[in-house]
Amino acid sequence: MRKKDQELVAEILGDYESRKEVRRPTEYAWTLGLNYFCGNQYAEIAQNGAVTESVSDYPWQTKEVYNHIAPIVETRLAKFSGLAASVSVRPSTSDESDINAAKFATKLLRSAEEQSDLKSKIREATFWAEVCGTAFYKVDWDDKAGRRVSADRYEGDVSVEVISPYEIFPDDLSARDFSDCRSVIRAKAYPVEAILEEYGERVTPSDVEVVGSFGPFDKFVQNPAVRSGYAVVVERYVAPTASRQNGRLTVVCGDKLLFDGDLPTLCQETGSPYPFVRQVCLERPSGFFGGSIIDRLIPIQRAYNAVKCRKHEYMNRMAMGILMVEDGSVDLPDLEEEGLAPGKIVVYRQGSNPPVMLNMGGVPNDFAEEEAKLLAEFVSVSGVSDFLTSSTFKATNLSGVALNLIIEQDNNRLSVTTNSIRRAVKEVGKKILHLYKNYAKNKRLVRISGENGEIELRYFTGNDITADDLCFDVENESVGSSAARKSMVEELIKLGVFFDETGKLSAETRLKIMEIMGLGNWEHALSDEDLHEKKAEKENERLMKEDLEPDENDAHELHIATHVRRLVTLDAEDPGAERLKDHIRRHKTLSAMVREADRLNA
Repeated sequence: MRKKDQELVAEILGDYESRKEVRRPTEYAWTLGLNYFCGNQYAEIAQNGAVTESVSDYPWQTKEVYNHIAPIVETRLAKFSGLAASVSVRPSTSDESDINAAKFATKLLRSAEEQSDLKSKIREATFWAEVCGTAFYKVDWDDKAGRRVSADRYEGDVSVEVISPYEIFPDDLSARDFSDCRSVIRAKAYPVEAILEEYGERVTPSDVEVVGSFGPFDKFVQNPAVRSGYAVVVERYVAPTASRQNGRLTVVCGDKLLFDGDLPTLCQETGSPYPFVRQVCLERPSGFFGGSIIDRLIPIQRAYNAVKCRKHEYMNRMAMGILMVEDGSVDLPDLEEEGLAPGKIVVYRQGSNPPVMLNMGGVPNDFAEEEAKLLAEFVSVSGVSDFLTSSTFKATNLSGVALNLIIEQDNNRLSVTTNSIRRAVKEVGKKILHLYKNYAKNKRLVRISGENGEIELRYFTGNDITADDLCFDVENESVGSSAARKSMVEELIKLGVFFDETGKLSAETRLKIMEIMGLGNWEHALSDEDLHEKKAEKENERLMKEDLEPDENDAHELHIATHVRRLVTLDAEDPGAERLKDHIRRHKTLSAMVREADRLNA
């Protein structure tokens, strides 16, 4: 390897090590939060970063765990799972071409989401964000994915990967997002065989310390865990500069330079040149890594465990009793071994006082009061109320309006996190669409869902995606229950909101209502009007390239209306406009002939 490359590798590895040291205190907080979530709630982080167990003041003290953190996090995750995970594309203008482009872009995104299983990846990222405060997506183009076009070549497709916060190292921990970072390092351990397959370089395997993994642990979620046969690959992404307008990506592993070149997925239009998207649980002022709800719950959980343990120790003293004996009056070893069993005969020395039980009284009310206060603090800090966590919530004296207000208030308390999820999904959708625009140079076949619920196969290229003229928006679906959404849809139907000017529901609206009501896509049978409109839309595309003769069996009025909508969006000089005009005239002629025949037959 050249001396220049050796210096580059050394410089990147040095940069990586320095960023690790700066970020290390944040890692300790993540590891502690993971332990508390998993139930290791007597864990402590030593100065060297090892996870240890706190020592009791006395050997008889109980150290039970009453985990309220895990149910709270699971309840929050259950609420977030109902969040819409799809990105809709809205046209920037009312022009027919923009509307059609927006519809196709939305369908293409739906197809990409299903293919990449985006919903499950959103759930995985949300879990990381809840326990560690931050999670990341990597949206990239995979040349080895998609349809096979030859023996050793694939069509390529979008790849979406969830990244734990342990793998990301920004150049500035006070940056608000990736757009504020001049460079970002991602470090991940891979098997050496995977590195050889990806980069064609054989690296020396070693016992790698993998942070943030859920491997086999003795007792605690350790940081780090050790894996054999792995090597750490360090990727440094540098934003575009005046000297390198396409940015720079350098990949090193050990003492080898695996790659050095331009950023492969430059998406300046999406606000960041990096292929990463950030999602947080709680925003922090001037902080790249967000806060976790577990960080706020740990002090309450510690106090709750202590109160419960001391309360049970007190009750054990009351149940088992504390025996007071005069020195030398009884056989202590026998009494210590067997205790005071029912019917036991206690022999004590003549002339001494007999053993007596210490009067413990009752359990002080302070224990119950403190326990109730701590449970209330769990609710106030986490934003998850008893109404959400308890299936036996007694609300017989509350009206339906009051219950809806309680649900709405709980949803509003979670809106900070849900807004971050929506923002992340929106950015993922942007990057997916821009990747298709930049990389789909040749015709690609995609399977999409049509407006009437049928499956379509369509060829497209990146030029068919006018991503720069589109507005992106995540569906504004509440985290409320499905029953509430169904009730809202029923009310809107009664008010006539979904009906058009003719008093009818469009096929697309019917399908959307069925989806919201949980009935699925069961309207497979299309009406005659739907079939004719769809045929006319296909004819619009063909008329842009060639002349077509109307079919005598067409519903001419529907065809004329569909063709006219397309005609008004075209320039007068467009050759397709003349073909459309001529096609419309022939439809009108056939329509007049049909009306005349009907008149004569009548």
